[in-house]
Amino acid sequence: MFARIKSLDAILATAQRKSLHRTLGWFQLTLFGIGCVIGTGIFVLTAAGAQKAGPGLMLAFGIAGVICIVAALCYAEIASMMPVAGSAYTYTYATMGELLAWTVGWALILEYAVAASAVAVGWSGHFTGTILEQTLGIHLPTWLISGPLALGGVPGGFINLPAVLISLLVTALLVIGTSESAKVNAILVAIKVVALVVFISLTLPRVELSKFNPFLPAGVFGGIGTGLGAVGAAATIFFAYVGFDSVSTAAEETKNPQRNVPIGLIGSLLFCTIFYILVAAGAIGTIGGQPIMGAPGVPLETGSAALATQCAMPQFHEALVCSNEALVHVLRVIGFGTIGNLVGYAAIIALPSVVLVLMYGQTRVFFVMSRDGLLPPSWSKIHPKWKTPYVVTTGTGVAVAIAAAFLPVGKLADYANAGTLYAFLMVAIALLVLRKTEPDRPRSFRTPAAWVIAPATVVGCIFLFVNLPWQAMAVLFGWGAIGMVLYFAYSRHRSYLGRGIEEDGSPIGSPLLPPAE
Repeated sequence: MFARIKSLDAILATAQRKSLHRTLGWFQLTLFGIGCVIGTGIFVLTAAGAQKAGPGLMLAFGIAGVICIVAALCYAEIASMMPVAGSAYTYTYATMGELLAWTVGWALILEYAVAASAVAVGWSGHFTGTILEQTLGIHLPTWLISGPLALGGVPGGFINLPAVLISLLVTALLVIGTSESAKVNAILVAIKVVALVVFISLTLPRVELSKFNPFLPAGVFGGIGTGLGAVGAAATIFFAYVGFDSVSTAAEETKNPQRNVPIGLIGSLLFCTIFYILVAAGAIGTIGGQPIMGAPGVPLETGSAALATQCAMPQFHEALVCSNEALVHVLRVIGFGTIGNLVGYAAIIALPSVVLVLMYGQTRVFFVMSRDGLLPPSWSKIHPKWKTPYVVTTGTGVAVAIAAAFLPVGKLADYANAGTLYAFLMVAIALLVLRKTEPDRPRSFRTPAAWVIAPATVVGCIFLFVNLPWQAMAVLFGWGAIGMVLYFAYSRHRSYLGRGIEEDGSPIGSPLLPPAE
């Protein structure tokens, strides 16, 4: 069952035929990483993180950043060996076999789709508050801008229509075929960074140290399965770092990768971590960030009906933890409403591109799994006019829209993180396997102290996973169970590798296993 391993030489064949020109230096890589990371969690999850940890949110950003750095170093070495599509799914297929590769690919599907939904919900909060209410004076009814209370929405909520519309709009763009130029991406990065610099420069001079007391109202460890405390917040705002692994995939295009890849990875993550901590300090130190408590010493669960009910009360209207657009809200409260709106515009401009990238990543994983025969070929059917995989893109878009319609951003981020942490854990294990099975294989980048870094990544991912809310852990296991049923009912018997054939139906030169029964 675990011996159906795809040949690393076969995986590398395509990349070897299409060699990449090395043009990137450490500075370009660092900017690339910053652009991929900033724009999701910091605009969306600051309020949810503060509700879990209070001022300890600053510590949470540090914890998540350190775990990301060790995971990034694992990605870097494997990406330098296998600069091909599929990310963690492909790495696992080449080291631990088809079954575990399927579980990773299935988890990546959960990660990308749910993460896109979370960003869509975050965009909706900014669009509703900044464009409609503050700029146009339009106040949509509650039932149109939030999911139902029973699912973590607000009293009177039914559906998050703006989140649905942005999800479907991005889906349409992907179907038609939208490519973002390097100039557009650079402009978006500049807009995001400038917005955060403005926020920091306006809030830090107004910080009051009394706002940080108590610093850890829910403690460091809130308890396994609770998602509370600084570690629980770290498990949630881990979402703010998703995207850093794209730096490692540029290893084949990097000059002197042994030096520049780790600088780019660690440099971008350190920059973002320090940036995030400063933003959290500015937000909490100006208007306060203490969580709303239920039982003594226990913050109310983010996305819960109890928290939504409390946030609807007048005394909590200015509370950071109740805002759908935390950074904009802070600037309004301290008297910079116009600048706050500009920061909101920056988020409105930047976040749809993140939804687009996440949904594109989702379809790419589907595409690679379909190419291996593990998913139906029709799922990767190409549109005759637009030349895009419109079937899987449309299906993904509808699923993203449905999740965004009814679930709050905090819960969605936790669900996405569960899949991400599993994928990162498997990449770390794949690195150790390759060190044993392919010790002489050329590597343009070697992870320093791999037998320390990789186990640290595994421990760190498990550490954050068990500190997610129990519902998020249950979602991953439930999703995995569905995946196992599909694998043994369909995918295992249709796998091209198992049947000893290539994608075009020609025999594999040296089959690794007899065809499946």
